[in-house]
Amino acid sequence: MNLLFANDKAGTYPPSFYADVTPALPPFPALQGDVRADVCIVGGGYTGLSAALHLARAGRKVVLLEAQRMGFGASGRNGGQVLGGQRLDQIALERMVGRDDAHKLWDAAVASVRLVRDLITDGDIDCDWQTGAVHAEFSAKGTAEVAQYVDHLRRHYDYDLAAPLDADGIRRYVNADRYAGGMIDNGSGHINPLAYALGLARMAQHAGAILHENTLVTAASDGRVTTAHGTVIADQIVLACNGYLGALNGHVAARVMPINNFIVATAPLPPGAALRERVCVADSNFVVNYYRTTADNRLLFGGGETYGYRFPADIAALVRKPLARTFPHLADVPITHAWGGTLAITMKRMPHFARPAPGLWAASGYSGHGVATATWAGKMIAQAIGGETDGFDIMARVPTPTFPGGAMLRWPILVSAMTWYGLRDRLGI
Repeated sequence: MNLLFANDKAGTYPPSFYADVTPALPPFPALQGDVRADVCIVGGGYTGLSAALHLARAGRKVVLLEAQRMGFGASGRNGGQVLGGQRLDQIALERMVGRDDAHKLWDAAVASVRLVRDLITDGDIDCDWQTGAVHAEFSAKGTAEVAQYVDHLRRHYDYDLAAPLDADGIRRYVNADRYAGGMIDNGSGHINPLAYALGLARMAQHAGAILHENTLVTAASDGRVTTAHGTVIADQIVLACNGYLGALNGHVAARVMPINNFIVATAPLPPGAALRERVCVADSNFVVNYYRTTADNRLLFGGGETYGYRFPADIAALVRKPLARTFPHLADVPITHAWGGTLAITMKRMPHFARPAPGLWAASGYSGHGVATATWAGKMIAQAIGGETDGFDIMARVPTPTFPGGAMLRWPILVSAMTWYGLRDRLGI
């Protein structure tokens, strides 16, 4: 099954809140005929657009190919959370890669958020940046561990933008009684993700990158990228496909698995009905619930799990269940938009940076932590192609093992695991 077309119409953005409020760019032409480039990028999300922008600014001839529209995939339909840190916390990373590399990964994560802010400013991107991200814990034990982690960041990483929250503290942000505490991180924030993606596309084009939409890539290796109506011959190829890689590269596909997630937007709410401040929130469930409010005080709520590549027939009903558990007083709120999207995860929940072959670069598997990380990945690939490989290599050193069972068995194994963890979340185990 080709996930580029399994749940969405060709050449059309999904019916999301973002698509309704974000002016679309004029279509970029499909590739026709054979062209030559220094670098060919496959994928028009954050990774590909950031790589195209930074490569074009460095004077490279860049051709970017997108099967649908720019920002069509996870980049244009995610929860919009621009989070500092890596997908794993620093204590876990210290165990995994050692203290020195963990520090470098932390520095990269902080720099990635700064990069997003800088690009928004440089490109005058109207994407409604808001500062503040809350991590919400359900238990006293989890709350105590988060407080210790905040102290760990302050003592070992000189990070003073995070603060622990007790039950009263978190209720200053969230109008819900489910949480025992958590933390507020004022080094993170949230945006309209589609507006940001389209802003990157404008910047990349202005810098000289050649962008093509509605151009499905069927093969990409050995300096040749093949499509139905043309070919790009390039010195370097960048695979920036994330959950839509398909069968383009077996090395990456063995380590990066596509999964679906779902979001709803409510009708505008009274002030403070869901959030008392315009922070974004993610909870401590294994199957994470995440949410934030818009400028007109709609609640954008992401959650719910399904096991299959097809989206459910009634996304709103699926997501309403965790929304109602979080905000019982909003159980019957009207839902105006409901959409799904395909992201990608890895076994260790850390992104997979790789050079699968000479002249071939890949970064994907952001595991729900991709707005800042994917933007950073594109810049690191651009620098590595220019000979500065340190930033790329620090990410590439993080182990990303293959999924057990290979392509045939990885999906049923994941279904079993997610079913178990989803049950644990619901039972509060």
